Amino acid sequence: MRNIGINDENSVTHKLMMALGKLHRAQWQQSMGGNKPSEMTLMLSIARHMRFNKEGPKVSEISRHLGLTAPTVTQLINSLEAKSMVERQADPTDRRVVRVILSKQGLAVTKRAKMHRDTSLQKLVEFLGEEESNHLAELLHKVHTFAQENPPPDWDRLQQNGDEKLD
Repeated sequence: MRNIGINDENSVTHKLMMALGKLHRAQWQQSMGGNKPSEMTLMLSIARHMRFNKEGPKVSEISRHLGLTAPTVTQLINSLEAKSMVERQADPTDRRVVRVILSKQGLAVTKRAKMHRDTSLQKLVEFLGEEESNHLAELLHKVHTFAQENPPPDWDRLQQNGDEKLD
């Protein structure tokens, strides 16, 4: 196998690192309607849930779907509620449960975000062509599988400058 060092400018790993860095800096996830990308992701998640359910999702459901902690989701909901993008509603069958729905303003912003996303993806397919677009989708699924099977290290347990080696 060829040298795959990240510092070797001709290595595959270096090329991957550079390509992923450029993609990250391209800032595809942009704010919309004064909302941060994380807020837009949360609103799109709520909208998706509401396509299949009449009531909005619970914080725990949003947390599970997005892979975020409940306190993080709560902070995002608080921010969106202050902007009148979402509303909290008591569950009609269990008053202890709070559900989150999009307000009229939140629905409008989410609709624009979906249209922008769909247009951007259609332009990408036109740019790459159908065959390369399908290949890219397959590769991204493989990358996702790899990422799930190879979680990042526990940075708190890694050896640091002369610290004792942890096993």
